[in-house]
Order: sequence, then structure tokens, then C-alpha cells
Amino acid sequence: LVADFATLVGTYAKGFAIIMEPYDERLPQVPDPVLQLSCLDASLAMRPVFSKFQTVVITSGTLSPIDLYPRILNFNPVAIQSFQMTLTRDCLCPVVVTRGADQMPLSTKFEMRSDPGVMRNYGRLLVELAATVPDGIVAFFVSYRYMDQIISKWHDMGILQEIMQHKLIFIETQDVVETTLALDNFRRACDSGRGAVFLSVARGKVAEGIDFDRHYGRAVVMFGVPYQYTLSRILRARLEYLRETFQIKEADYLAFDAVRQAAQCVGRVIRSKADYGMMIFADKRYQRHDKRDKLPQWITRHLREAHMNLSTDMMVHVAREFLRTMAQPYDRGAVGKSLLS
Repeated sequence: LVADFATLVGTYAKGFAIIMEPYDERLPQVPDPVLQLSCLDASLAMRPVFSKFQTVVITSGTLSPIDLYPRILNFNPVAIQSFQMTLTRDCLCPVVVTRGADQMPLSTKFEMRSDPGVMRNYGRLLVELAATVPDGIVAFFVSYRYMDQIISKWHDMGILQEIMQHKLIFIETQDVVETTLALDNFRRACDSGRGAVFLSVARGKVAEGIDFDRHYGRAVVMFGVPYQYTLSRILRARLEYLRETFQIKEADYLAFDAVRQAAQCVGRVIRSKADYGMMIFADKRYQRHDKRDKLPQWITRHLREAHMNLSTDMMVHVAREFLRTMAQPYDRGAVGKSLLS
């Protein structure tokens, strides 16, 4: 094992760093040093692909802003193009909720995230959604720690009990087996018509690869802007490397990464042209152009002026109108047609 680690250390002279953590972040009170070799340069992984193939096409629904990827991956693109999503009806309804029904601003900024008023308003938002949206709802938090903190507060405030009057609640944990079981039970609750709410975390297993298509996800809520933990030694080393090597500013990369993660989370609910769902960005910072403009065009194209800077009660009104419209019959034969736009 030591020989393998030494071989990896000696393979690359640039783009990697040996980082020593004094303890595991999940158990900061237990001294447990961790020695790790961290890759700081994503272009190293792509270099063999570019050298082996003459033509490489990189596609994704979350390559936004698209002009930053050639710098991070260190290549000169021949063509860069962003396409709209071809849909037969307006089946996406993104909204930006900036305040609660009491007009208190909503945000997971460090100085606001522990505010009981913010937590209560986030809880009221989910209660109103559970009473309005049929079948499945998925909610994403910025971290496991914040999700645990807010769920505990919701329990003390009686908010969890209110939600469970409308839907069952399932929670993602850092244990893979527990999360898989929770997902199975969530789907069973949706299939039975009972409906359910799944509480998850950005950058977790569910956000990265689990689809909530059809009735499993009629609404998805992104509580906050999922920035990385900025005191992480690995992240600090990566930011320094990007700044020195590719002249990418720390603030630009952090904002790009956070909004990309948010787009990946809300995109879990739209998996086909016949699908439909609401995307709720619950943080006042999404109202700002520097955040909103980094979202993919297939989301911002459907983000109307009337659906921004909403309060919780205004969002509920929009949700009722959208879901009522989507429940009407439509020509399913048109879904299979290719549209050029």
C-alpha cells in the first residue's frame, strides 16, 4: 500500500498535491490524521482522451457557463454551441423564492442559516408544497450538517408533523444502504398515491445520479446556494492551482461550481419530453444576475419575470396554476417528433 502511494506521488510532478488533514471532517472531535493525494487539475484526466481521439464531443445539460470548461480542461475547442431544449409544451416551471410569507429574506448565507426565522420559513415553504403538489417532492440542502440542523429545528417547531399530514418523509444519509432503502420506500409511497418528500443533499449520491422522473418528482426545491466548504484544505489547494495555472479567479470558480450543482439538483425531475415539474430556487441570491446567468439556458428560458422574487404564498399560487395546466390532456404523439430551434 505504501509502495503504491509512493508510485502515485512520483508519477506526476504537477497537478497533484499531498494534503494532510488532522481529522475526519465528519468527526472533528476525534484526532484521526488523514494523508491523501489530491488531483488539482481536471485536464490530466481528459488529456488521454484528447490525445487518443481526433474528434471529441463533450455534451451535458449542466455545462454552464460553457466558456469556462475549455480553461479548466485546458483545450482549444473548435466549436462551442448551447442548444435550447425542444419541448412540445412548457413543462418546466422554474421560480425564485426570495422571502417567506412574512416577507423575511430567505438565504443559507453563513450569517443567516442558523436564524430560526429562516428555518421556519423554509419549513413553511415545504409544508405549502406538500399540500399543493401531488405525488413526489425532492428537496436539496447545501450540506449534511445543515440538513441535520434544520430537520432538528423543524421537529421542534412541529413542521415535520405538518408535512406528514400530507406526505411521508424520507431522508438521505451518508450510509449507502440506508439511502437505497429510503429511495425504495419513497418510490413505493409515490406509486401507492400517498405521496412523499425526499430530503437530500447537493453533491450527495441522490444529486449525482438518481432520477426522479414522472410522478416521483413533480417539484424539486433547492434550499440555498450549494457552495463548497471554503475552509477545506483540498479546495484551497485547488483554488490556488487554478488561479496560478489557468488564471481563474476563486470567486468565479466557486460561483460557477455552486450554480452548476444547483442546476444538476433541479434537473433530476425532468428526464423526458413528456415529463413536467417545478424547480424552486429558495434563496434571495438567485435573484442576482451573477448567479442566475450561470444557470443553463434550458432553465433560464422558462424563468419568467413574474416568477422571480416571489414570496412563499406567491410561489404556491404559481404552483397551483402550473400543475392545473399540466394536468390537462395533450397530444402525446407530438412528443416523439424532432424539433429544430
